[in-house]
Amino acid sequence: MAALLEIACFTPDHAILAFEGGADRIELCDNREVGGTSPSLQSLVKVKQHVTIPVFVMIRPRGGDFNYTADEFSQMQAKIKEFKQYADGFVFGVLDRQRQVDNSRTRQLVALARPLPCTFHRAFDETGDLFGALRDVVKTGCSSILTSGGAPTASSGIEVLAKLVHMAQGKITIIAGGGLRAKNILTVRGCTRAPVFHSSAVLKDQEGPSIEEIRQLKSSLHERNVQLTTLE
Repeated sequence: MAALLEIACFTPDHAILAFEGGADRIELCDNREVGGTSPSLQSLVKVKQHVTIPVFVMIRPRGGDFNYTADEFSQMQAKIKEFKQYADGFVFGVLDRQRQVDNSRTRQLVALARPLPCTFHRAFDETGDLFGALRDVVKTGCSSILTSGGAPTASSGIEVLAKLVHMAQGKITIIAGGGLRAKNILTVRGCTRAPVFHSSAVLKDQEGPSIEEIRQLKSSLHERNVQLTTLE
């Protein structure tokens, strides 16, 4: 079965381009320079007017760490309420002062978003114990986790990613992401067997996703003759 391709997009035009390139899902954000923050409602509405694939919306009030003040957390709750009519899902991550999953706050956001699915994003990779963090996220009700295996890229975190995918089976969906491009996605797919892959599909010196890169990523995920590798 083909894996799904999620493309991170930072403007409505980029999201429309990703749709035209064959993405299965869009993660809609703003402010690429800080790794993504919440987009505007106007951006989401424009995207939904032009695409027919699911759009998951980033809920993040600022760049930097993932331990939020009471006011920032209130902003996150307000954004979910604002976007819920138009979004197909949400993406967020909340950690406590010890950089562990903030179970209480995450549960509150999941409850607010219900029945829409929620992805716990790469704040997950900032935790000290990824396997313990996976168990925590499962308990919050999130449907998926975006992770590079705790490494700077999915390629460099490939062994841990594979273990997380195995551990998550039947409990939660692992989305492999972090530096994925057409040149390396087959290797990561073959070694991790992740069901969903995440990429910005942005090539060097470009502002937005490359439609050709998206098509190549999609083609790679539909490749049937992928060599599955068991990492020792």
